[in-house]
Amino acid sequence: MRMNVMEFDTTPNEGSATQRAYQLLRQMIVTGVLKPGEKLKIDGLRQKLDIGASPIREALSLLTSDNLVERIDQRGFRTAEISADNFEEILLLRCTLEDLALRESIEKADEAWEEGIVLAHHRMQRAKDAKSDSFEQLHKEFHMALLANAASPILLKFCSQLYDLNIRYRFLAGNALNYQRRDVGDEHKGILDAAIARDVDTASERLLNHYKMTGAFLSGLVGSGSLT
Repeated sequence: MRMNVMEFDTTPNEGSATQRAYQLLRQMIVTGVLKPGEKLKIDGLRQKLDIGASPIREALSLLTSDNLVERIDQRGFRTAEISADNFEEILLLRCTLEDLALRESIEKADEAWEEGIVLAHHRMQRAKDAKSDSFEQLHKEFHMALLANAASPILLKFCSQLYDLNIRYRFLAGNALNYQRRDVGDEHKGILDAAIARDVDTASERLLNHYKMTGAFLSGLVGSGSLT
């Protein structure tokens, strides 16, 4: 039986079977379909994904570099475990690196970049209002669009990986993550407005506060063992 997973990345996957396996497995881990610490049996994944064993094995090896999969000596693979320390490290690195990327992106601001972030915000907000399954992907696209003007490909790659590692915890929190006391849409709009105004310090402050408010709640859940 083939496993259906929500779209989470628009990277083209019409290339190799390994690339397709990589994208699907990454989606399944990030969105919590595959639980933390779950042993990844090649034969079971082959049947779920309808992809050959060799591409799946290669994809799992690639995912170890993303810190989403762990190799178990000679016994195979499992999804990466979660912990309070792991979450705090991810949040710290994300705030540090995205602050650096956002500042560089705004300092190099031009009309094309501004149009890109406005469009990305509009698409994200429209999907949110419509309660569309595309919201999560568009949410990531908005945050990455803010950083996209930074001329640092390696930095942007790390930011993308840290986004996935961080968002994995939010998916695991599921319905426990209650935003009733926050207007997340207003937070996004505030970040956008400051970026368009080329106000580097305000944009950075709003972005980091946006992450830290969610991070504070998730830290409590992880620390209490509610996500395991």
